[in-house]
Amino acid sequence: MATKRIVIDPVTRIEGHLRVEAVVDGKKITDAISSGTIFRGIEIIVKNRDPRDVWAFVQRICGVCTHTHALASIRSVEDALKIKIPKNANIIRNIMSATQDVQDHAIHFYHLHGFDWIDVVSALKADPAQTSSIAQSISAWPLSSTNYFKEIQTKVKNLVESGQLGIFANAYWGHPAYRLPPEVNLLGVAHYIEALNWQKEIIKIHAVFGGKNPHPNYAVGGVPASINIQDNSVINIDRLSFVKSKIDEAKVFVDQVLIPDILAIAGFYKNDLWGGGLSNYMSYGDLPKNSINEPESFMVPRGIVLNRDLTKVYDIDLKDPKQIQEFVSHSWFRYDEPNTGLHPWDGKTEAHYDGPKPPYTNLDESKGYSWSKSPRWQGKSMEVGPLARFVVAYAKGDQEIKQLVDSSLKKLNLPLEALFSTLGRTLARALETQHRVNILVKLYDELIANIKSGDTATFNGEKWDPKTWPAEAQGVGFCEAPRGALGHWIKIKNGKVDNYQAVVPTTWNASPRDAGKQLGAYEASMIDTPLAIPDQPLEILRTIHSFDPCVACATHLLDPQGQELLTVMTKK
Repeated sequence: MATKRIVIDPVTRIEGHLRVEAVVDGKKITDAISSGTIFRGIEIIVKNRDPRDVWAFVQRICGVCTHTHALASIRSVEDALKIKIPKNANIIRNIMSATQDVQDHAIHFYHLHGFDWIDVVSALKADPAQTSSIAQSISAWPLSSTNYFKEIQTKVKNLVESGQLGIFANAYWGHPAYRLPPEVNLLGVAHYIEALNWQKEIIKIHAVFGGKNPHPNYAVGGVPASINIQDNSVINIDRLSFVKSKIDEAKVFVDQVLIPDILAIAGFYKNDLWGGGLSNYMSYGDLPKNSINEPESFMVPRGIVLNRDLTKVYDIDLKDPKQIQEFVSHSWFRYDEPNTGLHPWDGKTEAHYDGPKPPYTNLDESKGYSWSKSPRWQGKSMEVGPLARFVVAYAKGDQEIKQLVDSSLKKLNLPLEALFSTLGRTLARALETQHRVNILVKLYDELIANIKSGDTATFNGEKWDPKTWPAEAQGVGFCEAPRGALGHWIKIKNGKVDNYQAVVPTTWNASPRDAGKQLGAYEASMIDTPLAIPDQPLEILRTIHSFDPCVACATHLLDPQGQELLTVMTKK
């Protein structure tokens, strides 16, 4: 059978604009490319600005992970200027990070990725009484009556019969790659709706500590949240109690809805173990137990696992110019030496668009084909994200992570190797949600204990005056965003930003080929995937969505002169 090329543009149910192309031989993918098709320019915008203000600009890289970009930015400035933050500030930052993970992961499964596994239209054929029986057999969640599921089914039926599926439109309903019986599909649809209401509650924790969400407020030197348990104008006992109530609600939802759903759904897909892609996994580590970013104190372990070898974990030095480099040989960017990688401290954001003018049929993978660069660790492509974090933590012997992984795989009767798949990536994200909500409980108790000890400090202003800064300084700030390893590198000169580069999780995962023709994680994950119906590539969407793409974070913008590079016209 002759080969053909499948194009999905845009990939929907993601953040940003992504195009993927897959070469299919018969019904199996033999080659693939991933192209970020939008561009941004935050690095150029923040040049020559006050480093203490940069977080507010780079936070706008993304409308989803706004907290993590702000956090990485202020950590880069604090690293450059050697600023130590108070204990309360560190705990609050960790609470906000864990909160972001819990909300983001739940939204991703139910509202972005879930319908790659759940067939909405099939739910119309379900027996609500059987759905009720299944729900009550796997969880104590109270919304599980027959009448409840009848009401959900009626809502979906009315949408279908009206011909206006709305948010459920334009999908491959009835596709043979769907494995769930109608009753489990109905359960998934019900929890999709419930998750819409729940997710807005957990993120209110950001509003308490950061004033708002999205784009909560931050400050170099700590957090902009004063603590006085008796003062109604700042963080007091009522607001702290409110935070506790939202953590408690989140734990119940994750334990009684998300985890049972994932395990129930995974049981029907445990023979579909493709989509593993790369064999290299990286975690920068995060959630430091003290106010200094010391890797040995991280609750999310740091390290590199190569070739899926769990017997050895390699260390990472983000300041080593030989370890972290970005390449542009297959991107729409320009370096003086196009096949040489640059460390982010010396990185450039110079555009050189030589791609086809829309509309076009295919991209040419032998040339530049993406607005994403190709970051590499010691020249190697890496996968980042929940699966990578769990692989590294498992290899380092983290007992809580090992228990979550081992117990879940045992329930599914799957070997550890099953993690290295699309299904494993989805399972890891759900288990990480449970891990983070458990950490939230501990962090809240730690914050209350520290306040009760008499410590209410949240900000260190000792180096707030630029006159106290060195003439030149450089630093790196990092964290583990929901989608993976996030780093911001800054150079400061005479009190202003001299150079700034953000290397984000989706840049790692969505990267195009490098000069050595190594594929990025998205590209590698599509290879060898079987397609039941090549013209309806549900399996590709399932694998790409398992990474939770955030392409707006991964792309760049104009040349240094601000010249317009491309105009897209819409026909009237």
